[in-house]
Amino acid sequence: MSLRALPVVLAALLLSYAGGAAAADPPALAKARALYNAADYDGAIAAAALARTQPAAMDAAALVTARSHLERYRQRGDAADLATAREALNTVRASMLPPRDQIDHLVGLGQSLYLANDFGPAAEIFDAALGRGTLLSHRDRLMLLDWWASALDREAQGRPLDRRVPAYQRIAARMEEELRQDPASAPANYWLAAGSRGAGDVDRAWDAAMAGWIRAKLAPETADKLRSDLDRLVTQALIPERTRTKPPRDPLTDWQQLKQDWP
Repeated sequence: MSLRALPVVLAALLLSYAGGAAAADPPALAKARALYNAADYDGAIAAAALARTQPAAMDAAALVTARSHLERYRQRGDAADLATAREALNTVRASMLPPRDQIDHLVGLGQSLYLANDFGPAAEIFDAALGRGTLLSHRDRLMLLDWWASALDREAQGRPLDRRVPAYQRIAARMEEELRQDPASAPANYWLAAGSRGAGDVDRAWDAAMAGWIRAKLAPETADKLRSDLDRLVTQALIPERTRTKPPRDPLTDWQQLKQDWP
């Protein structure tokens, strides 16, 4: 288990409707998008209902409907919202959406599975969305990467101990590549350490956590959250696990010294 709370992306919308919301959108669809981005989900659902009666807007409007119900489900826990979101997603003809909205559709599918505790399928759909990540902003791609790793982590936790390692190896391998491209990536810095630990490589997890603590300041906007997550992982999992192997130096002292040297 990663010992991380639900990722920060679960506390906010993953993707706003930026790419698909063109100036040519019918007024009802544009209003629905704007209300969704303003977190007025009741209003977004009402505006999308009107837009769904217009052939040119019906698929994008169904997507707004679905995503709005998913957010309401997270807020209220009403299973009817989750069911309605799935129904709306099932009506979307993805080929009729612009490319950016097609990614939002994949994200909606992944979210609906994640929220229903179907973590393995959710991870696969998030992975497909990541494959089109060049259409996303840097921030949105980081959030999607975090969703993918979180889903795979939750899927691994539900497996027997002897079948968890491949999932965590997959997480660690991807994060290695991400960090080669973006050393400041908060999800990659956290999940390389957590994934290595889940794969049974505590020494690699320790090194990755220490490096992640230092690299955190490369992205000041995510530094505090990343360091909080890493500190929880190290103090609650890595230090006890390393202590059992009797390393030459005290892990707690080493971690405290690192934080002192790299405030």
